[in-house]
Amino acid sequence: MPIAPLSPHDPTELGGYELLGRIGQGGMGQVYLGESPGGEPAAVKVIKPSVVDSETRQRFAQEVEILKTIWGARIAALLDADPEADRPWLATEYIEGLDLSRHVASHGPLPSLLTASLGATLAEALATVHKQGLLHRDLKPANVLLGPNGPKIIDFGLAVFAESSVSLTAPNTVVGTPSCMPPEQANGEKPLTSAVDVYALGAVLLFAVSGHLPYQAANIHVLFHQVTDPAIAPDLSGVPDELVPLLTAMLAHQAQDRPALDDVVQQCRAVIEAQGFKVAQARRRLTTHTAAPTQILDDLLPPAEAPTVPLSPTGQPDAEAAAASPSTAEPGTAATQILPPTLPEPKPERTPTLVDSPKGQSETPGATDPAQSPPPKPASGPDRAPSSLPAPGSRAKGRGGRPRHSAQARITAQRLREVYAARATF
Repeated sequence: MPIAPLSPHDPTELGGYELLGRIGQGGMGQVYLGESPGGEPAAVKVIKPSVVDSETRQRFAQEVEILKTIWGARIAALLDADPEADRPWLATEYIEGLDLSRHVASHGPLPSLLTASLGATLAEALATVHKQGLLHRDLKPANVLLGPNGPKIIDFGLAVFAESSVSLTAPNTVVGTPSCMPPEQANGEKPLTSAVDVYALGAVLLFAVSGHLPYQAANIHVLFHQVTDPAIAPDLSGVPDELVPLLTAMLAHQAQDRPALDDVVQQCRAVIEAQGFKVAQARRRLTTHTAAPTQILDDLLPPAEAPTVPLSPTGQPDAEAAAASPSTAEPGTAATQILPPTLPEPKPERTPTLVDSPKGQSETPGATDPAQSPPPKPASGPDRAPSSLPAPGSRAKGRGGRPRHSAQARITAQRLREVYAARATF
């Protein structure tokens, strides 16, 4: 996820979280990358001072209560919140990666196999939300984050309890994202049912596989007319044949004509299996294809200074001597600064082909003979080399002036491991 530096008007700390950069904003709030005193990254959402009033606080408090209720592996978890603070805030799990909207804009639409995997994953996640008596009501590509462990759903600011006619919305006011909104929601009908999230998921999958949404118009009034007019069918151009029946059903104008989420999962499974893959294999391919390189702090903080580590006469790092600080070493002790080891430039790897392969072929692209297959890579992420650890810099001291040693210690340990690995005889 792109991270922008803080502006002079941004807070540097909220609720014990040190704020490191901006990761998003909306009409009501700003989202920051924060870090707890123990080093846990978090997405810290803050209501803008210009919109803080009693109704905003009530809506924000409702979002906090809903996030306390929701659980699930594909839901960004609530970490902490204070809706009564001068600047109301909440902190959720930070998911490092692009949202679906940015990923498609940068890399193009997903193949049908990966879109079906995304559909099965998100449908299962929404089913869990519905079992807890909640509706999301604002599912859209920007609210699906493609993290290193798979997609997750965020932003339950418009979520409501199912079958409830109670709302904070003013009469005759529609809230949500019109391009992903089902007709009954656009018409202001209440109460809404789980079918609203089925429709929105269909719009998300349509965008994932084709790069466009069901309806598009420059004028908001024209867009609402397209969404609510049963004679205007959603635009399914660019959708592979195997996904047309499913998306047509999910984007049906009448709520009762849409499939249940369990049926969506089964139909996505059928698309995956028809191409010769298991669901778990498709999930791994989806994660490999969408995972972004680690960059939480690397782009925000300057690089750390290389540690000074004594060497033994054989050229290997001397563990006993390294335990002593250079300032306390005895006179005559040789100390040499170890820079990050210079390793040969890695040969460029062939990008895995994510085009659906026929049945019977190996899941690993290019692997035909197990005896000739390359050795497995270290398990540091799907088909990715281990990323460098974040480096401390100008924020080396935390709140209260307490020095933060954890990041420097991790960097030192990593570089020592690299030195040993480069010089080991085994």
